[in-house]
Amino acid sequence: MTTPSGDFDLVLDLIRGEVDSGRLPTAVFGVATSSGVQVLEAFGSHGRRPLATDDTFLLFSASKPLIGLAALRLVEQGKLALRTALSEALPQFGMARIGDEVTLWHLLTHTAGIVEATVTPDTPVREQLLTAPQMFRAGEYALYCNVAFEGIAALVESVTGRPLHEHLPADLNALPGVEGLTFDPAAEVVPLAGLDRVLFDVERFRALRHPAGSLCARAEDLLSLGSMLLRGDRELIHPTTLSASLTPQTTGIPRLLPDPLHIGPGTGQEWGLVWNMRMGSPTLLEQRLYGHGGLSGCQWWMYPDHDACFVLLTGLMNPLDVGVDLDNVHNAFTTCLDPVGASLGAAA
Repeated sequence: MTTPSGDFDLVLDLIRGEVDSGRLPTAVFGVATSSGVQVLEAFGSHGRRPLATDDTFLLFSASKPLIGLAALRLVEQGKLALRTALSEALPQFGMARIGDEVTLWHLLTHTAGIVEATVTPDTPVREQLLTAPQMFRAGEYALYCNVAFEGIAALVESVTGRPLHEHLPADLNALPGVEGLTFDPAAEVVPLAGLDRVLFDVERFRALRHPAGSLCARAEDLLSLGSMLLRGDRELIHPTTLSASLTPQTTGIPRLLPDPLHIGPGTGQEWGLVWNMRMGSPTLLEQRLYGHGGLSGCQWWMYPDHDACFVLLTGLMNPLDVGVDLDNVHNAFTTCLDPVGASLGAAA
């Protein structure tokens, strides 16, 4: 195991250039190792003031691993199991499904076969889940699915007695360095740019407290959690659980459609237990990583072989559409790290 060289000027200059050019409206970039936060800088302006490193951003799908962590912490406690059926929490779910049973494992791996029409339904997300048609038998295919996270939320609520939007912030904000996680739709967040290019009602999405991506956070929250993951801190998750969650789960399962990680086609993705691992990606110099990205360009990625993680928070919808290739951030970050040759894993 090696540590970063400490010189991150290359990636910082890249992000600064994207903001100065106007392609990125704002950005907060940070780096952490197993020993804590190493770099944290803000770029651009928020309203009439410079962006601050502790500003809050809407994470969109970069929040999915946090929902996974909340569920896996309950698995560690014996309150849930990967084979717990969603019907145990919602008996009315799946009554019209044929030949299968959807479990927590299916929900965590995008293999549940649940059809969703929109992430901003007119009805509550729970109702959308209960009325969703079956696209395929659970485990037969992999298809990126947002409404499945309402299933995870239902399972969490069934064993904690609290809705996910209350349980997760209370649970994870109690950890060192984490205090800004919230599903509160009234929480002030950095404004989003490019909403005119997407058919997306952000206010409705936040009002629904959609578990697939309406979580808000500061960069320091994700860096603190990333640091805990890198050092195998049992206060967050046991190293054995983390190792299991990083084991590819969907190898050999056909994909119906490319998984939308909001970074373009040909990403070479593999799914763990919620974690995205870009093994075989033709666009990355370093492929031994895990994390997730979001619709607004937010990125949270761990490079365990290098004892490093980075967080990029920004508010540009579908960055690749306007020429902002976030894989360039990955590659610039990679060249700031010392080369190693170990396999994917977490510090014990």
